[in-house]
Amino acid sequence: MKPNRRQIFTVGAAAAAAATVAASTETATATTTSGDSTEFAVTTSSSTGPYGSGVLGSWAGAQRAISTPAQIQHTRAANGVFMFGDSISVQDGKSLAIRLQGRDGSPLAVHNWSSRPTSGAVDALQQWASTYGLPRRILMASGSNDIFDPPKFAAQVARAISIVGQNRTLYWVNIQVVRKSVTSTVQLADQRNSSWLNMQLYDQQEKYPNLKIIRWAEWLWVKPYRLLNYLRDGVHPTVPLGQDARNELIVQSLVS
Repeated sequence: MKPNRRQIFTVGAAAAAAATVAASTETATATTTSGDSTEFAVTTSSSTGPYGSGVLGSWAGAQRAISTPAQIQHTRAANGVFMFGDSISVQDGKSLAIRLQGRDGSPLAVHNWSSRPTSGAVDALQQWASTYGLPRRILMASGSNDIFDPPKFAAQVARAISIVGQNRTLYWVNIQVVRKSVTSTVQLADQRNSSWLNMQLYDQQEKYPNLKIIRWAEWLWVKPYRLLNYLRDGVHPTVPLGQDARNELIVQSLVS
């Protein structure tokens, strides 16, 4: 069942409040080195941008994890899973591949790129579809970097669905971002924008039954302590606790 908008914003506000408490009791260091998988691409400007979360900086030089052509071709031939993600997936992708392989034998080919918004992930999906063809399961773990410009997200979800087509399943991990390294005002904007992105996913799911949402955000909200214990910076899962929890949600959805 799709959560209604009041539920999303009410629970989202509670999540933001919990994250604010966490930020006040823990020391968080923002990492900006392009080679670090924790990178969250924001300009160094003090501007909070038009939507309160800041402005997305360049992600071209950020850390990435991309399967080789041989790995992609093998995954396609075996009807495994293609994955397109951001820095969370750069961090967690290898562990996910091992978990998925152990569960049902499926190989995983990845195109994960830190700090990348969903438009770039869908561009990569289009490239792989044209070059290799697609397996029956596509996993999108993208959206955290879209908090800086939420109105563009729905069009990218629709574009991904059009590329995948009606005879494949598009799995999408939804979004929970409340960065500990920013002010409480920006944290509230982060949560508001995360909820806005998730509502767009739910709206697209009503149009396209082959879009399956993996509800990471709701899993975190159900028990507020999870926001503290399963996210190390308000975005990226802790390792191994948060990583295992998120990857298990993904695998359960992929193999069900």
